[in-house]
Amino acid sequence: MTDKQPLITMANIESKILLIRGQKVMLDADLAELYEVETRRLNEQMSRNKERFPEDFMFQLTAEEFANLKSQIATSSWGGRRKLPYAFTEHGALMLGNVLKSDRAVDVSIMIVRTFVHLRELVSSNNELSQKLDKLERKFAGHDRAISELINAIRQLMSPSESDKKRPIGFAPWDKK
Repeated sequence: MTDKQPLITMANIESKILLIRGQKVMLDADLAELYEVETRRLNEQMSRNKERFPEDFMFQLTAEEFANLKSQIATSSWGGRRKLPYAFTEHGALMLGNVLKSDRAVDVSIMIVRTFVHLRELVSSNNELSQKLDKLERKFAGHDRAISELINAIRQLMSPSESDKKRPIGFAPWDKK
């Protein structure tokens, strides 16, 4: 990577991963930004290599999905689009790196794979912890109320409330305690 190119971080990529149709995907405009190409060029390369992008690698959003997505984001970064955006799964995003054929594409593809793997590991570790808590709960069921309360408290920490999810992170000088 040259000094002129912005740093590619997992946090930057994670912020662009959305859940659409029950799949973790990235939109064409976000991928184009990461790969440092125009969205139009990215979609041209995808169209020229259609055989590399089966349905489980990418799909085009419906008008309803796109409208819903825009309503969830306060300011739309996709203003003025003439076509509905494409959503790429992990495999589709990686395939884009192969068809774009640049040093930047290689770096971004590697980081996208690492980010998706990291997210899978987080989900897996949460599932394992949940299973262990289930076993503990069955083992001590009815024996000790303190243990049950402790297990319930851990479960609450594993799935934050809606107010916790929406709470901004960082210094907010206008927030007075």
